[in-house]
Amino acid sequence: MKQAEGEMTHGLATKEDIKTLESKLEKELAPMRTELAVIKWMLGVQMAGVVALILKSFFPH
Repeated sequence: MKQAEGEMTHGLATKEDIKTLESKLEKELAPMRTELAVIKWMLGVQMAGVVALILKSFFPH
């Protein structure tokens, strides 16, 4: 019976395993999050420019 218990728990992840995996994943995703923030700002500036051109075409000064 003990041998069967050992075999069953061998494939299960412990809390320490999960914490280690989370820390590795966090380290790998940090650069992507930074790049995503820059891309969001670039998209916002571009959309503001498009809206400004559209408004300018409807309301010439």
